[in-house]
Amino acid sequence: MIPIDVIERTAGTLMDKAAIEIPDDYLTGLQHAAETEDGDLSSFVLQAMLENYKAAKEDRRAMCGDTGCPRWYVKMGNETQIEGGPVALEAALRRATAQATDGVPLRPNRVHPLWRTDHNNNVGIGAPEIEYGYEPGGAWIDLITVHKGGLFGTDYRMLFPSDGIEGIKRFYLDSLVAFGKRGLACQPAIIGIGLGGSKDTCMVLGKRAACLRVVGSENPDPKIAALEQEFKDLGNSIGMGAMGFVGKNMVVDCNIEVGYCHTGGMQMSVHAFCLSSRRAVARVYADGRVEYRTDPDWFTPYQRRETVEWPGSAQEAAE
Repeated sequence: MIPIDVIERTAGTLMDKAAIEIPDDYLTGLQHAAETEDGDLSSFVLQAMLENYKAAKEDRRAMCGDTGCPRWYVKMGNETQIEGGPVALEAALRRATAQATDGVPLRPNRVHPLWRTDHNNNVGIGAPEIEYGYEPGGAWIDLITVHKGGLFGTDYRMLFPSDGIEGIKRFYLDSLVAFGKRGLACQPAIIGIGLGGSKDTCMVLGKRAACLRVVGSENPDPKIAALEQEFKDLGNSIGMGAMGFVGKNMVVDCNIEVGYCHTGGMQMSVHAFCLSSRRAVARVYADGRVEYRTDPDWFTPYQRRETVEWPGSAQEAAE
C-alpha cells in the first residue's frame, strides 16, 4: 500500500523541479543548438536561455514567467495499491498543484472558459489534467508532471492514406512555419507528431510524443526512427531558429508515435513542447522509497503493444 502522504509530498517536489530544473537531455540538445547556430538574433536568444536556466537553478526560481498549465501523467504497476484509492490519489495531485502555485510560485493560468473565474491555484474543472497508464507486474507508481504551455504550438489535420509521407511532410512544415511566423510556439522545442488513432487519441499521442520522450530517444520501428531524424533535419532547414528568428535550430528533436486508425483516414497532430521542456518524474514504492528522474519512460513495449494479449512477461514489461 503506497501512503497517500508520500504521494502528495513527492508531487509537490516534482512541481518544484519541473518549473525550475531543465532536464539534462534537453539542456544538452539546447547547448548543441547554441554551438551550431549562426543567426545573430537566434544565437542571442539561445545564449540568454542558457544563462536564464543557470540563474533559475541557482536562485530556485521558475525559469519562465509563464509557467504553463501543469498536468499529470500517472503510470502504475498492475499490483499497485494506493491508500485511499484513485480518488485520494487525484485529490493529492490537485492539492500539490494548488500548493505549488503559491509556493514555487507558479503563474495561476487556469480560468473558466466563459466566466474567467480564477481560483489562483491552477485547479478547476478538468484542471489539472491527469492521464493514466499501466504496466504488467510491479507495485509502484510513477508520477510525471509536465508544465506545458496551454495556448498554441498545436495543430491537427485529417489526412488520407493517399497523402502518404509527402502529405505528412507538408502538414509538418506548414505547422512549423505557422508556429514561427505567428509566434504560436517558443522555439527551439521538442516536436511531437501523432499519427493515426481517432482525432482525440491522435492529439494525445502527439502531445505525449512531445512531452514524454527524451531528446535522443528513437521509436523502436526503424522506419519511423528514420522519419524522426529526417523530420528533425527538415524542420531545421526552413531558415527559422530560436523564437522564429532567422536561424537553423528550430527543432531540438522530433518524436513520432502512432496508433491504429480507420482504414479510410490518416490523422495527424503536431505539438511543440515549451523551450524549457518542463517535466519531472518520480517512482514511489509501497515501502515509501522515492526515486527521482527526468525520463518519463512512458512508451514501453507494453504501451506500444499491437496484439490482443501481452506476450511478454511482467518482468520484461517492467524493464
